[in-house]
Amino acid sequence: MDQRAIEMLRIIEGNGRVTVPTLAKMVDTTEEEVNSILKKLEADKVILSYSAVIDWSKVEKAEGVTAVIDVKVTPQRGVGFDEVAERIYRFSEVKALYLMSGAYDLSVVIEGKTMSETARFVSEKLSTIDTVISTTTHFQLKKYKHDGVVFDQGEEDHRIVVTP
Repeated sequence: MDQRAIEMLRIIEGNGRVTVPTLAKMVDTTEEEVNSILKKLEADKVILSYSAVIDWSKVEKAEGVTAVIDVKVTPQRGVGFDEVAERIYRFSEVKALYLMSGAYDLSVVIEGKTMSETARFVSEKLSTIDTVISTTTHFQLKKYKHDGVVFDQGEEDHRIVVTP
């Protein structure tokens, strides 16, 4: 992968809505070349998704509960942690899953509507997996920064009301 592609990836990671003409100017190339590089990066699964960082605390009736769960597991011969990780990331509640070094093996980020729903996920789905030894659940209380974006909690409350 050349330096131009890496530069484009860094720009897109910071702003997924950057336009092709703007990106072409930023990396000093043509729009056709940018489109070609982007298509290759997408085909090669380097770019997996384009997303937005949302401050859900400003959307009335749309907030939920986010929890980070430390999980200790027994790795399986021949597959290590991959098999149990795949089993865990298939649950719709799981938003992120990481193999960790240190006191626990996996870090699972889940989202639910309520603390009770999150607790049920841990007790009925996660901890019942035979290779899971233990779990420790941490509930997110306030988000200050996510994916490099600072959440300004000092502004006036400008909630958006979502109607069902």
